[in-house]
Order: sequence, then C-alpha cells, then structure tokens
Amino acid sequence: MYPILEAESIAPDVRRIVVEAPKIAKKHRAGQFVIVRVTPEGERIPLTIAESDPAAGSITLFVQAIGRTTRLMSELEAGDCLVDVAGPLGRASEINRYDGVAVVVGGGVGTAIAYPIACALAAKGNRVIAIIGGRTKEYVLLENELRAHDIEVIPCTDDGSYGRMGFVTEALADVVADEEVGVVFTIGPVPMMSAVADVTRPSEIETVASLNPIMVDGTGMCGGCRVEVGGETKFACVDGPEFDAHEVNFRLLQRRNTSYRAFETGQLSSLESLDHEHHEQLLAPVRGACARRAMS
Repeated sequence: MYPILEAESIAPDVRRIVVEAPKIAKKHRAGQFVIVRVTPEGERIPLTIAESDPAAGSITLFVQAIGRTTRLMSELEAGDCLVDVAGPLGRASEINRYDGVAVVVGGGVGTAIAYPIACALAAKGNRVIAIIGGRTKEYVLLENELRAHDIEVIPCTDDGSYGRMGFVTEALADVVADEEVGVVFTIGPVPMMSAVADVTRPSEIETVASLNPIMVDGTGMCGGCRVEVGGETKFACVDGPEFDAHEVNFRLLQRRNTSYRAFETGQLSSLESLDHEHHEQLLAPVRGACARRAMS
C-alpha cells in the first residue's frame, strides 16, 4: 500500500493528494503519469504526476471527483492508503530551449498537468507564459505555484469573476499576436485543445497537445485512448500522451471520447445510492490503513 501524506481541497471537487512513492518520485519526469487503484476491488485509473520530490520520496496528484473512483479517492485523508500506484508511465515531455516564449495553456484540472511542464520549461531557461482557465475563480488552479517559478501567468475565467474574462484561447490569440512564440503546450478538455490548435495553426507554431484526459486503462490494452494522429492510429497512454496538436483528429476524438459516458454515469449513480454504512465499507480497507500499519 501507498501512504497518503497530505490531502487537501484546492477547488470544488478538486483535491491535492501527496503520496509516498519513493521509487516513482526518483524516476518521474514532466508529462508522465501513474496508474492508481484506490481500493482492493476498485478499477485502475491513470493520473498525471503534478510534482515529485525525490528527497522526500513523494509524488503529488490532483484528482477531480467526477466519477465513482475519483469520488472515492477524493474522500481519503492523510493516514489513509492507496492500494496500488504504478509508474511512472508514458513518454516524458520533450523539454527544449526555444528562441521564442514558451506558452503553456491549461484548462481546469488540466492546469495540474500543465504545471510540471511549465516548470520544466522555465528550468531549461525559457521565458514561460502560463494561460490558465476555469469556469469561475475557484477553478483557477496553481497560479501562485506557477508564479513561484518566475512564470508569467494569465488567469482567465468564463464569467469574469477573476483575471481576464473569456476563454484561454482568446488570451492565447493575443499572446501570439504580441509575442514571438516558440512553442505551445496545451492540456485540458478536448474541445479546448482543438481550439488552441486552431489558434496556432495559421502561424505554424509548434503546438503539443497532452491527451491525458482521454486515457482510461493506461496500458494500451483497452483501446479507450485510441486517437488518429497524422492519419495513423496511436494510443495516448503508450505512444504519448503528447502529440503534435496540428496532426490530431480532434473531431473524431471528441466523438469517441463520449463512448464510456453512460457507463461512468451508471457507476457514479450506484455509488451515490449506497447508504453511509455501505459507502464506508468500500473505503474500510484503506481508511487509516497506513496509520495503523505505522503503529503496529
């Protein structure tokens, strides 16, 4: 089992969870992910590593409670455990030194995936602009953490409750018009990434889309993350998760991305229908398990 060292809410239905995983922390590179199993009978889900601390032997994950497993995981606290954490998996981000500014565009929880990439770009000596968005102020994540790495941040909200009002793509269009842009990394909902590619395509700016949001099993066996890139079939979890955004068939991807929606809705409904006693029974094997183990 993998002990949870810290757990805190950073936005509605979004939790920051620090997990003890020294071997993963030692090998992790920006852009990689882990496969997590929350309970002994639970499903396996892929989560991107937002940060790692090799000295402390820990990794940081961000989880949004939108499905059955992520809802259960979001209820865990320090002292609880995760049954399995396997990784790091996936190809690491290709971090180079660019002549122009490096722009990272994150939408919602996608900002947590964008964060390590932005930090790695800054550490390489790039001037980095992070455009981060959310529906409201509460969903604008990691702004202070990005600024701590000398990264320029442009926060955007759909309703104008914080930062710039409007979509991240509108802010990106202004940056492209005003700056010499060397590369754009984009992570977020599929429609957002598609729109980012549309902004950068006319200027032929290198644009990398991180397709973490479409992964299901994370090993290439389920085929759920199948994507067409440059006319060829790829799997986001083993061939990516990062691809040339101008080569990704986002229209096809958007259609396929809804394939599991009915199943996921049913699983979440079954969890919500449980009474408190049966709900807690699901988490009993990991609730306080690491704290108990430390005392034994």
